[in-house]
Amino acid sequence: MIPLFDALRRRWGGDPGLAALDPQGPRGVALRGHREYVGGHWEEIGQLQFDFLVARGLQPQHVLLDIACGALRLGVKAIPYLEPGHYLGIEKERGLIRAGVEQELAPQLRRERRPRILRDGNFRFWRFRQPVDVAIAQSLFTHLPPRLIGRCLARLRPCLQPDGVVYATFHEVEQECANPAVPHDHGYFAYTRAQMEAFGGEQGYGFEYIGDWHHPRGQVMVAYRPRR
Repeated sequence: MIPLFDALRRRWGGDPGLAALDPQGPRGVALRGHREYVGGHWEEIGQLQFDFLVARGLQPQHVLLDIACGALRLGVKAIPYLEPGHYLGIEKERGLIRAGVEQELAPQLRRERRPRILRDGNFRFWRFRQPVDVAIAQSLFTHLPPRLIGRCLARLRPCLQPDGVVYATFHEVEQECANPAVPHDHGYFAYTRAQMEAFGGEQGYGFEYIGDWHHPRGQVMVAYRPRR
């Protein structure tokens, strides 16, 4: 883990290095395409997320919140499984949402399952006005500084059912390191297990370290549950 991080830090580690990355937003989506913009491995990671959630107890009657849902890499797997209206997706990039709805989701499935997808870059989960049973932030905290991870968890907690759960992936390092100060969709941010636990603890969550879940880029998984 450490050698990989050191190599990536040399390339991306400070704010000036972020300028060398592909552009974010509409230019980036146009440059990479919607599947590559979210990191590629489209079928593999979509199926991996879905299988993981089902194995951890996701049922059709649950309300699933897909945070930074992108172009519906998980959505195309989860929407047919969930009851109508029970898939919630939130994403800041309009182009990714459009591509997901128009190119990845069959019109009949959209009509039958009525997924709810919001464009929002500030974690305003209350806009759904629907309590959440299960949330997942896959490859989101890998691009965010601590203040935005804290904001995401803080704004999500009031929207969770008392027995709800939030799954999140991160790049794990053994010692705290210098991450960029600003978020970037293609940047690399890494944290220790203790930091990830603290991010949740500060917002009133209990913490479970799940670890390896066979992610192709080595991201590991944790779970947060509201403390009662």
